[in-house]
This record gives sequence, C-alpha cells and structure tokens, in this order.
Amino acid sequence: MAGTPEYELLNRNFAMVDGHAVKAPEDYQDPEQLYQALIERVRKYHPSADISMIEKAYKTASEAHNGQARKSGEPYIIHPLWVGIILADLEMDKETIVAGMLHDAVEDTDMTLDEVGLEFGEEVALLVDGVTKLGQLSYSQDKLEIQAENLRKMFLAMAKDIRVIIIKLADRLHNMRTLEFMRPEKQKEKAKETMDIYAPIAQRLGISKIKIELDDLSLKYSQPEVYQQLVHDLNERKTKREEFVQQIVSEVSTHMKNAHIQAKVYGRVKHFFSIYKKMVNQNKTLDQVYDLFAVRIIVDSVKDCYAALGVIHEMYTPIPGRFKDYIAMPKPNMYQSLHTTLMGPSGQPFEIQIRTEEMHKTAEYGIAAHWKYKEGGDAAKVVQAQEEKLNWLRQILEWQRDMSDNREFLSLLKGDLDLFAEDVYCFTPNGDVKNLPNGSTPVDFAYAIHSAVGNKMVGARVNGKLVNIDYKIQNGDRIEILTSQNSRGPSRDWLNIVKSTQAKSKINSWFKKEFKEENIIRGREMVAACCRAKSVNLANVMKPKYQQIVQQKYGFRDWDSVLAAIGHGGLKEGQVVNRLQEEYEKEHKKEVTDETILEKLSGNGNQKVHIGKSKSGIIVKGIDDMAVRFSKCCSPVPGDEIVGFVTRGRGMSIHRTDCVNMLHLSAAERERLIDAEWESTEESDGGGQYLAELKIYSGDRQGLLMDVSKVFTEAKIDVKSMNVRTSKKGTATLEMGFIVRGREELNRLIEKLRQIEGVMDIERTAG
Repeated sequence: MAGTPEYELLNRNFAMVDGHAVKAPEDYQDPEQLYQALIERVRKYHPSADISMIEKAYKTASEAHNGQARKSGEPYIIHPLWVGIILADLEMDKETIVAGMLHDAVEDTDMTLDEVGLEFGEEVALLVDGVTKLGQLSYSQDKLEIQAENLRKMFLAMAKDIRVIIIKLADRLHNMRTLEFMRPEKQKEKAKETMDIYAPIAQRLGISKIKIELDDLSLKYSQPEVYQQLVHDLNERKTKREEFVQQIVSEVSTHMKNAHIQAKVYGRVKHFFSIYKKMVNQNKTLDQVYDLFAVRIIVDSVKDCYAALGVIHEMYTPIPGRFKDYIAMPKPNMYQSLHTTLMGPSGQPFEIQIRTEEMHKTAEYGIAAHWKYKEGGDAAKVVQAQEEKLNWLRQILEWQRDMSDNREFLSLLKGDLDLFAEDVYCFTPNGDVKNLPNGSTPVDFAYAIHSAVGNKMVGARVNGKLVNIDYKIQNGDRIEILTSQNSRGPSRDWLNIVKSTQAKSKINSWFKKEFKEENIIRGREMVAACCRAKSVNLANVMKPKYQQIVQQKYGFRDWDSVLAAIGHGGLKEGQVVNRLQEEYEKEHKKEVTDETILEKLSGNGNQKVHIGKSKSGIIVKGIDDMAVRFSKCCSPVPGDEIVGFVTRGRGMSIHRTDCVNMLHLSAAERERLIDAEWESTEESDGGGQYLAELKIYSGDRQGLLMDVSKVFTEAKIDVKSMNVRTSKKGTATLEMGFIVRGREELNRLIEKLRQIEGVMDIERTAG
C-alpha cells in the first residue's frame, strides 16, 4: 500500500502515519538538494524543457532572500523551492514554476515587479503580481471587511489567470506543512482559513492531490485532539487493516486478470478529514463508519469500467444505496469515477473506485492536468476544461458585482465553499443532471436552471406528483417547475427554505432590482438625514468628483446604485457621508488652532474626526492632521468609543466616552467636546502600543498573583504597573497597567482573566 503511485510523492516528502502525511523530515532541507529534486521532476514530465529560466529564477530568489530565515530557522529560499516542487508535481508549465519561486521576492525583499518583468517576461510578472495581492489575506472576526475585500481581489485575479490560485494553493500547502513552528493561536487561524477557503477551492478545481493534504493538515492544527485520536485509533489496528486491504487487492487483481480486463489495482486507507467528515455528517463513531478503506481500479476505457464493476459485484455483496455513477453524472469539478461499497469476506465494508487513466489524472490534478496540452498546442482543450470547471468562479464574480455588503458576500462565499456540505443529484424533465446541496428544495432547483424560472415559479412536481415548495429533494428525483407569467415574483420567506447559495443570491438580487427606485429615494433621504445629524453641508460634499471616488471604493457603476445599496441596507449611509466629507476636506485644508477648532464646533455643531497613529505621534485625520494626545485618566485603546476635548493651550486630548472626567464636565466645558473615532487602518488597529488599566476584584487566596501574572506572560503582554490590596472581608483588588495593541487584544485578555479561580469582576479604569 505504501508503494502506490498516489502516495509516492508523500512518501518522499513526509513522515507517514498509516499512509497519511504529517510533516517534512529535517534531513531534506538543503537548497541545492531541493533544486536538483525540482529539476528532476520537471524533466520527468517535460524531458525537452529548457530549464534555464528555472535556474535563473533559483539564483534570483536565492540572492533576494539571502540572509532571511523562516520561523523554523531554515534559510528562506527553502520555501520558494518547495512551492516550485509542488507545482512541478502538478506538472505545471515553467512560467508557473518560476512565478511560484519568485512569489515572495516582491513581497518580502527589495525586488520589484518591473524587475521581474524585465528578467522573466510579462507573463511571469502578472502571475507574481496576482499572488502578491493575495498575500495579505487577514482572518479574524473583527476584520471581516478586510478579509472580504482581499477575497474579492483574489477571485478577480483568478478570473484573469487561474494559475494565480494554483500558485497560491502550492504556497499555502508548504506553509501548512511547516505550521508547527507558528504560535498555537496562529496555527488555528491559518488552519481555519485553509479549511474555509483554500481546501474548498482546491476541491472545486478538482486538484485532490493538494485538497486532501490541506484537509488533513487543517484538521491537525484546528482540532489537534480529534486528529491525534484518529491517528491513534487508525494505527491501533494498522497491521490487521493492511493485511485486509492487501488481501482485497490481491483477490480483485486475480479476478480482473481472469476476466481479461487490463487493470492496475491499489488499496489505501481514506484520509483523516474524509473519515472525520463522515463521522460528523453521519453522527457516528469511528467503529460505525463504513468504508474506511478504498480500493482503486484503473482500467483502459469507460467500457472496461462497467465490465470491472460487473466482476466486482459478482465477487462481493454490494451494500444497497451505496453505488454512485460519477462517470454518467460527473461532479461539478468534472471528477469521474464509479463508486461502490461492498461487504468484505470478514464482514468488513470497503469502497471500490473504478476509473480510466485519464479520469485518474483529472481527479488528481484537476484543472492543472490540462496545462500540458497548452504547451502541446491544444489550446482549445485547455479553454474547454477551464470553462467547465470555472462555472462556480463566474457565479462568485456575479455576486461581487451584485453585492456591496462585504459581510453578506463573505457569508455567501463560505456557504458555497462549505467542505462539510454534501450534494444530491436530480434530473430535469429532459433528463439533464443537476447537483444541489443536500437539503435543497424545488426553489433551489428552479434557480439552478435560470433566475427567470425561479422568479416566475408557482409550484413544482417531483416524479410526476405535486409537492410543497419546501419539499427536500432526494437523489434521483425528476423535477418539473411550474411557472406563470402572472407570478408576482419570489417571496422573502423563500430565503428561509432555500439551501443553495446561488438561490439566496438570486432572490436577494431580485428584491434589490425590483425595488431599486424606492431604494434610491430612501437612500437619498438617508444620506441627507445623516448629513443633517453630522452637521455636514450636503451641497459641499455632493460633488460628482467626490461621488466618483465613493463609487470606485465600493465598486458601483453609478451614484444611483450607491443610493440603492444604502436604501436596501447593503451599505451604511454614515460610511458614505464620512468618505465624501474626507474628500471635501482634503481640498479645503487651512491652519487650525484651538480657537479655530472651537469656532468650527460652535458654528457647525459637532464634527467627527478619525484618530490614527503615525510614526510621528497621534494625529487627528479629518481636522487638518492636528496632533493630539491620549488622556491618562481613562487610557483609551483602538476599539473604544472616544471623544476629543480641546484643552486650553495644549491641543486636543482623547478620552473614552465613559470617562468620569468627561461625564462631569460643566455646560461651558462641554462646548469644547468634539466627536472622534478610530481610523480603521493597520496602524490604528494593531500597529500601535497603548496603555490600558484594569481593576480585578477577586476572593483573596494563595497563588492568585501568580495565576494573574501567568495570563499576562502567556499573552506576551508587557505589565507596566501593579498595585494589590486586600480588604478585611477577604476581597483582593489588583490594579494593573499594561501595554496592548487594541480593544480586541484587551477583550481576549479580560476573557482569560475571568476564567481564573475566584475572580468576581473586572473593570477598566474610567477616570
């Protein structure tokens, strides 16, 4: 089993646990050795390839990354070389391999894209640029907007050249292989991002070679206890299981030979994530999961696939309802194979997959399998393969155009790329196959055919019988949608019963278009009301040049579309007004003193300013970049609600809105207040250092101080001051002053402190 071709690569690169990749060995990390391994792989599938460009890329990357090291301590050049090797294992063209080797040089060294273009050509430069744009993908609950924007960029780059995402997948795979050197919280973050975004994309592109490994490594770091338990349980009966698989392989090989069918037969244990997914979806323990093993039969033709199936069903008892014909009905990523689950001689179920050599290539390499045709001149075949596999990408690009709300876009995307979702297969009245998420209804089916069919739907027949529109579609159902020109369109209730992301998107799109005029009017009123509330002069900010900037920022074609998005709730009017005001003020700067700020306040009502941190200190963006300072009485940090106070002769000080000193200002002093908010940039949300103070109330006990200190030490937070006192009633009060990067880090710390035994309450100093 260990010698099968599908595990050959893994055996060379990895330590194994029952046939599954765990991590790269330490002794295979010499750059020269890796470079030779890369060239060997390229020459294996492309003997005549001119490797001079690859050699030049290796030397260029080595020089660029000279002196840099990874977190593991090894030279940085190891990473680009491994990315190149992974791409060579996918048999990619040399431009892709070169771009893979140079992808970090532009991001992490002094090398520029122009230099890449001059040295290696425009094609390589475009690929490197595409991957570089994707490098900043952020993943945390409080940065959903940033993550969504980066994902939008990623899909646009993919649409221009699909090789961009193949390089990104190779990059992510090697990063996942070396994730052990990262902090545990970073491991979980990267593993979740991989499971949510990258592994599903590899699946959609049909690249199971990468998808399987990303799945297993994501599981290893996102749920280490589950992963280790699976490793333990599978290894417990490893010898017995290998004997069983070898016995099946031997029996099947003999029967294929006797039936005069040319076949290669391999056996394997299914990968960890596949087993875990079955356990979750079927709510079963490992002992209850069918088909832990899979035997693969590779034959010469489609005819032989079905002939082999006949032989297999004669040999072993098939389990009812467990046969799937993906040859007649390919998966959306064009995967083709026959799957059947059988009862083994000892009562142990196992799965057999039967496919041709070409189907096997497509299953392993997916869209990457077609790049060799490009070099051979069969460009039409590449285009056709891309067209078939990238329907889902076009769908995502449609959502991008229709959707201004980043959170909604992210939610739809994750729903569409859900690794745990299973599909059902059903038929149109003409016999065409449609695959939909498990739990889909006739409404999902209608929108899968065409949005016009969904919008005019009034009922449905399944297998000739009328059904309710919330009927759950079963495998093999034949569905007919009843439509009427008199239909008023979809109901908002449909959003609660549809399962597919495509249907939800199209229903929402219908409501936005249908009520566009009303939404434009409502949006215009909301912008005007917001301007009045913020004391912003509407005529000043509503200039076409400012509107143009807002349209480009949010990706709208015209100003009416912006207003419509505000009207239906996809865009916040406050965001738009703030941006218009910012653009107006950029053109209308003037010298600002304490007196002019107060004059502005008294003349125009409160004006909101944005607080950001720069290398030169604290600045107020919005009132002519005036320098300010943070007050020590309440120590505000990014994420807190804040207010500015114009002091006498010392500029402006920033306080929390719940600061005691601000709450007890006299009426005259309140005239000196000005609205303020944090600038949503990397500098203000995580780049700066801010003093925060907490009071911790706890029952007095031995070891309390040590437990509190441990939380700060583990979080790598620098404590600047500490004061401890105890009352006669046995209550301890700890006053801590320390440095944080923002509200998010502070909240995480408070959550950890609350878990300490005896802690009764925690509050921030508020003046």
